[in-house]
Amino acid sequence: MTALPLPSSHLAPASPRPQVMTPLDHALSWIRAGQKVALATVVGTWGSSPRPAGSFMAISETGRVEGSVSGGCVETDVITTAQAIMDGTPAEILSYGVSSKRAWDVGLACGGKLDVLVEAIGSKACPTGTFPFHLLEEACIFQASRKPAVLMRTLDTRQHRLMETSCTTEKADLLTNAAQECLRHGRCSTLTENGTDWFLQPLTPPPRLLIVGAVHIAQHLAQMAIMTGLSPLVIDPRTALATPERFPGFIPGETLITEWPDEALEALGMDSMTAIVTLTHDAKLDDPTLEAALRGSAFYIGALGSRKTQASRMKRLKEIGFSDQDLKRIHGPVGLAIGAVGAEEIALSILAEIVAVRRGSPLAEQPGW
Repeated sequence: MTALPLPSSHLAPASPRPQVMTPLDHALSWIRAGQKVALATVVGTWGSSPRPAGSFMAISETGRVEGSVSGGCVETDVITTAQAIMDGTPAEILSYGVSSKRAWDVGLACGGKLDVLVEAIGSKACPTGTFPFHLLEEACIFQASRKPAVLMRTLDTRQHRLMETSCTTEKADLLTNAAQECLRHGRCSTLTENGTDWFLQPLTPPPRLLIVGAVHIAQHLAQMAIMTGLSPLVIDPRTALATPERFPGFIPGETLITEWPDEALEALGMDSMTAIVTLTHDAKLDDPTLEAALRGSAFYIGALGSRKTQASRMKRLKEIGFSDQDLKRIHGPVGLAIGAVGAEEIALSILAEIVAVRRGSPLAEQPGW
């Protein structure tokens, strides 16, 4: 194997903060800056609700807003209520639906119903807040370290808990069992225990995209990924390509990694919220990446190349023991067949396919180029 230039330092551990910040991350940073902060959470949906249960929106006393609870229909009303709650009024569940006066006032006429829990986060700036600050810190740590957890709250905002996935016991109670079920299905749930209504919300790792090959397509794909909520990392041992100048904002050793791909993937780990795409056209880099990816639980694996290249690649992987069923996980030629020309459009087609796979769209089952 031809030696490629490698950095003198070892692979740094993954950054303790996600590149794409969540509403919880923003809330934490605002509180640390001394601001009052409220958190709005969708805790109930019926019909054609615009946002699913568990959707967050963080609101600061200065008017900063991150996240969404309805895609724009009721945000203004939620923000107004949040400001009052940060000033000391009790936490509240706001209900919107086409049959309510409030819904028509704020424009929710989509035919669905929506319940939004709004509570302030307890801090020095906001001592009346009901959401414990330490739980916010722990939730952000879990998400940044890619450890799934379940946030559990009573709808009267009197009790809050955060449960790790590893916290299992032989005599698990109703809440623990329900929390484990939430994580298995990745969906929020509500239950009543001893007359108290609980809302259980899985906090899964932020979705990320591991891009192997710091080529021209990767430059566009990395930026587009950020815009769709994916945290991209670029991996390429060719230090002439994997540079901060070519990937502005990417941090060497953290989000711009110049190690051999199989070594990088082992250090980073792969989970069900990870997508991987190889763009190098070099079997020395692509094949070890695909081998490592197939042994992991990534929700998407893609490989750039022509149909001929893909056939040769599949043959090599089959020869080392991967089954036909294993190889079906690889999308190649990569990307939706939209007739893309040029690096920008190819990057768009790849990202579109990743979204289709993640959302279970029928488009994900159609053959590529």
